[in-house]
Amino acid sequence: MLDRARWFQTEVQPHEAALRSYLRGRIPSPADMDDVVQDSYLKILQATPARPIESVKGYLFTIARNTASKLFRKRKIFSAVPVSDLPPSRVLDEEQDVVAAANTHLQDALIAEAIAQLPARCREILLLRIADGLSPVAIAARLRVSESTVRTQLARGVEKCTRLLRERGVTSDA
Repeated sequence: MLDRARWFQTEVQPHEAALRSYLRGRIPSPADMDDVVQDSYLKILQATPARPIESVKGYLFTIARNTASKLFRKRKIFSAVPVSDLPPSRVLDEEQDVVAAANTHLQDALIAEAIAQLPARCREILLLRIADGLSPVAIAARLRVSESTVRTQLARGVEKCTRLLRERGVTSDA
């Protein structure tokens, strides 16, 4: 067991900073990130591979990616809030198209997640443009930055959000 602990300290733990950096772009909550890192450590310690691990870092990152996917897949299936506890405005009317409502809710959640993953300044500029409807000139004046900075941040924000949505299977014709 001592060899396993030493192996973990010398081969696995040195990759923690890189692992957290990798997960930071994929997991919005620091608490969730901690859970994924700890679960990944547990799984790598419990693993009994058929042959020696060629790349401990690659193996660890694969375990973490799969752990994160499983965590979010589980959350999509189960809700922590019972339907009876939802406010009346969140319960669907019988006449409402359930598929359309669910699709709209899913798209809204994915867009919110994409925006939440943007760097702070980029997110602020994008929200001022989308939510408040401010022009790039008005945003530049409010934030005391150049208009070209605003336009660059808007382009980067839209590009990053689009990339994330494509990774999640949302297409432009959807």
